[in-house]
Amino acid sequence: MRRILALASAVLLLAVAAPASAATKVIVLPGATSAEGITAAGGGTYYTGDLFAGTIFREDVRRGTAERFIEAPGTMAAGVDFDRRRDLLFVAGAGGGKAYVYDVRTKAKVADFTFGDPATSYVNDVVVTPQGAWFTDSFHPQLFFVPFVDGGLGSPRTLPLTGPGAGGSPGNFFMNDIIATPSGNTLLVAATIPGKVYTIDPRTGASEEIAGVAAPNVVSLVLEGNRLWAVQLDDKITRWCLDGDLSHGRSAGTITDPLFDQPVSAVKIGHQLAVVNSHIYSGTPPTSPTYEILVVDA
Repeated sequence: MRRILALASAVLLLAVAAPASAATKVIVLPGATSAEGITAAGGGTYYTGDLFAGTIFREDVRRGTAERFIEAPGTMAAGVDFDRRRDLLFVAGAGGGKAYVYDVRTKAKVADFTFGDPATSYVNDVVVTPQGAWFTDSFHPQLFFVPFVDGGLGSPRTLPLTGPGAGGSPGNFFMNDIIATPSGNTLLVAATIPGKVYTIDPRTGASEEIAGVAAPNVVSLVLEGNRLWAVQLDDKITRWCLDGDLSHGRSAGTITDPLFDQPVSAVKIGHQLAVVNSHIYSGTPPTSPTYEILVVDA
């Protein structure tokens, strides 16, 4: 999760706080021109996307290594998520309403989707659930769904959203990351501009704000049980404890690190987080000499 191309010209809000953790490991993505989403693939393997080049990197976070894995010239790679049952990597393709699916065993592209209005839709993130893969559109109040059917991929459909999470319109950046409960029966989305987190019913599209969770510049979410981490562009990750029905949350602290440089996504690794540095405020495209994953205490 993530998806901040449309925010590159925004004003950076700097959080002034003493570091609450120190990076225990830095993994540089070789030859990356940008960095966005990260997902776990099991066995210590992770995949990360290069937003502007479309390249998919494969990392062994335990060993601290990374390699260029799938070259995809002419594409973009925003959010990524992995389906372990089918060995499929789902990639939100950002501009043009694009999304892609790769078979990691062969590195072949097995699906190429165009969602929504190609002129205005920005497919920002993806989450894989037991039922299929859900994608966000940052400029429209809708989600895109690709179901799993008979061991393969079914026809995509669009889910219109209602309620407070139904923001977004052409020219108005709103929804960013998407995650789900293990059952897939509840989706959670991060809305960057208002700094809010919403739940969405995947059957109806009805949304509700998670009261008490205020996370300015939130771009990515990590959920473990009732514990939520909100990755924020202002160089911090806030922790939240949610109640049983995910309707309310309370603050449980903040993670900062001197090496954070617009963190844009994260994934849980035991008692740690693997955090992707986007360096997005260095330019559009960003101009940092390196893009890296930081492993910090959660």
